[in-house]
Amino acid sequence: MSVIVPTYNRAHSLPRTIESVLSQTLEDIELIIVDDASDDNTTEVVASYDDDRIRFYKHEENQGASAARNTGIEHAEGQYMAFLDSDDVWLPTKLEKQVLTLELRSDDWVAAYCKAETVHPNGQNAIVKWATQLISRRNKTEGAEGGKELIGSVLDDTLHTSAGSSLIVKSDIVREIDGFDESFNRFQDPEFLIRVLKQGKLACVNETLLLRYETGSPPADSVAKADDHYLRTFAEDVKRLEKQGIDVTGAHNYILSRQYFNEGKFRTGFRYLKRSKRPELRQIPGLIMNLYAGARANIE
Repeated sequence: MSVIVPTYNRAHSLPRTIESVLSQTLEDIELIIVDDASDDNTTEVVASYDDDRIRFYKHEENQGASAARNTGIEHAEGQYMAFLDSDDVWLPTKLEKQVLTLELRSDDWVAAYCKAETVHPNGQNAIVKWATQLISRRNKTEGAEGGKELIGSVLDDTLHTSAGSSLIVKSDIVREIDGFDESFNRFQDPEFLIRVLKQGKLACVNETLLLRYETGSPPADSVAKADDHYLRTFAEDVKRLEKQGIDVTGAHNYILSRQYFNEGKFRTGFRYLKRSKRPELRQIPGLIMNLYAGARANIE
């Protein structure tokens, strides 16, 4: 098993990520850390670990997370590849359970993910947390498994696999699809997952084995630009799905409305919201918090 961790200026969070990998019950692993030209003390942090399972590579220039993952892929020697962001944490049995899940199935099952829990370092409103947990139980796509039929759920943002930190994939599949598309600086995880789904089936270990740390939102304008690139890349899939009644474009307009609301850019946010599909009940708490955050941003 090859575990690939791209990192950039996260010396403060990298130790918890490294330790969660080294603590896996699946011991036959190599941990490939790729530093994308950090200017903090990432090199010293990695050097402080005396474990021959760790391999460290450093880019001379910053190239982005997709390029860092591809560097890891180039050096990977395991039968499977697993990806983990450098601020997230795996629970100890994560890899063992995913590998077992795939090995008990036929060869057309090529990848597996697990459930994730979001950690809010600065805390989360208790009412919003309760409402989100209650309503998320109604999410019909949670824990979904399958192949190409899942592409619509990925594209319309109803299936969240946290692929950048939860996914393991057979190594020959990763190489067959040429790894990550380096033209993406956002949406690279679902873009990669869609190409995996076109090669084989995705399994799910339906328990929380990943802790994802909330680190804030990127600028809305950059998300909008990346979103356009994402939908253009899969234009044929989007066209096919929308003929089937799946409102992919509307779903992405909703994503962008939330991004702009979060920054207090209400006029732009409402413009996207008018063109979006109707929010599901489980999405309402998040939308309310985006509006609240935007209102606070405008006051401050």
